[in-house]
Amino acid sequence: MSDERLPNGNRLPHEKGFHVSWDQIHRDSRALAWRLDGEGPDGGAWRAVVAITRGGMAPAMIVSRELGIRTVDTISVKSYDHQAQSPAKVLKAPDAELMGDGTGILVVDDLVDSGKTLELVRALYPNAHLATVYAKPKGRPMVDTYITEVSQDTWIFFPWDMALQYVEPYRGRD
Repeated sequence: MSDERLPNGNRLPHEKGFHVSWDQIHRDSRALAWRLDGEGPDGGAWRAVVAITRGGMAPAMIVSRELGIRTVDTISVKSYDHQAQSPAKVLKAPDAELMGDGTGILVVDDLVDSGKTLELVRALYPNAHLATVYAKPKGRPMVDTYITEVSQDTWIFFPWDMALQYVEPYRGRD
């Protein structure tokens, strides 16, 4: 077990930690855009990008920029309470007229973990294309396109969850 700790002093909820920098999420989100380019149902074009808040906002912004998609909306889904999974529920839905059954809509999130969030989104918009930057094995069947798979016991530390701080040298202070 890793000796890394959460800000509250508790051990990590999973054995492995994967730290993602702003630069890395940018590169991986651009790779996602390149993979999705020309894959939309309307001659390869997408009608809109919908970010799953909050983690999907940065990747969705990068994907929409790279693909030249100006129509961007959000869906707010809550599926975690203090790092414990809870039943997924929609807190804010995207524009109903825009969404329809999801045809031509690219839904973007940072990560699919258990797949519960994407399962809910898929039920609401069965024809939407669900894309994530990272995927874990349990949730991978729910996503249409992803860039990097990580093991189920990996905890991903995204840059928006981290802060830079001083760290003692390995050999201690002089």
